[in-house]
Amino acid sequence: MVNVTKHGILLEKTKLGFENEGVLNPAAIRDGEYVHLYYRAVSKGNYSTVGYCKLKGPLTVEERMDSPIIFPQAKNEIHGVEDPRICKIDDQYYLTYTAYDGENALGALALSEDAKNFRKWGIITAQISYMEFIHLAKLRKKINPKYERMNEQVRIHEHMHDKLFLWDKNVMFFPRRIDGKLCMLHRIKPDIQVVRFDKLEDLTDQFWQNYFIHLRENIVIDCRYDHESSYVGGGAPPIETEQGWLIIYHSVRDTVKGYVYSACAALLDLETLHEIARLPYPLFQPDLDWELKGYVNNVCFPSGTVIFDNTLYIYYGAADKRVACASVDLTELLNELMLNVKHHDKEQFI
Repeated sequence: MVNVTKHGILLEKTKLGFENEGVLNPAAIRDGEYVHLYYRAVSKGNYSTVGYCKLKGPLTVEERMDSPIIFPQAKNEIHGVEDPRICKIDDQYYLTYTAYDGENALGALALSEDAKNFRKWGIITAQISYMEFIHLAKLRKKINPKYERMNEQVRIHEHMHDKLFLWDKNVMFFPRRIDGKLCMLHRIKPDIQVVRFDKLEDLTDQFWQNYFIHLRENIVIDCRYDHESSYVGGGAPPIETEQGWLIIYHSVRDTVKGYVYSACAALLDLETLHEIARLPYPLFQPDLDWELKGYVNNVCFPSGTVIFDNTLYIYYGAADKRVACASVDLTELLNELMLNVKHHDKEQFI
């Protein structure tokens, strides 16, 4: 088992109108001795924006803005901009988030050169109906039946709405091109998938139609263990190590007390992005009062990481109400992962 240190609550809600209901699920990126933290801020009525604070070192809040740094501006995000992630590719920051209009939840992108001033690119995931998605995904190979069950609510309501799309969340980029291509993780329940493309303009309807025909080949992390028995989803952007891309993701399992969200770890090959190893247990899970009770109970939702002195700091949303931080020794985590190497690709649908 990996030794995990929980450092406690880093940010709580304030009386400011944009974050008076909760703060959670932060993106994080290191900048010298500082850390830029972009967190989901929730106001009354469950409307989300992105707040900003700057940390000195991994844990000390030095600056916190009193207004959101990113907020809804388009019709497709009128109900909120949620769950940001950030990475830097070359000289540009890629901040992804979920655009929510009250019915559709889709991956969107904002770009920046200075990590403070962002210009929105817009939706970058597919805008596709549930029925069209299922039809395309089943053309070549069978898929996990959960793809149909877990997205059933969209099909049920499709006949009532002209523009109800398949939900696609947890979008985040790899911090460099791989084999010349931009790569990003995303999540259509129940698995984590990867997308490879040359430039943002390539993400057309035709691109996504072909992508879904080959859905099975694009799954990088599926549900395998008990703590992942409901579904998995992206956490923090991938971290490049000598052993592979370190992926901190979240898992969900259904219990008599409701869903339990835990932080998990896996390794992907640096070039093929195939799974190399995975912890067979959660890296950490909700066990403290402020993780067990909140707007949504039993949640540790990792969404940002930084490294200081070989220590990996993992920022996470606690019970959908607070921002907290945990840390692990990076070498210890990688060594533990290499004790759990994936030896086969046997199909397993949980």
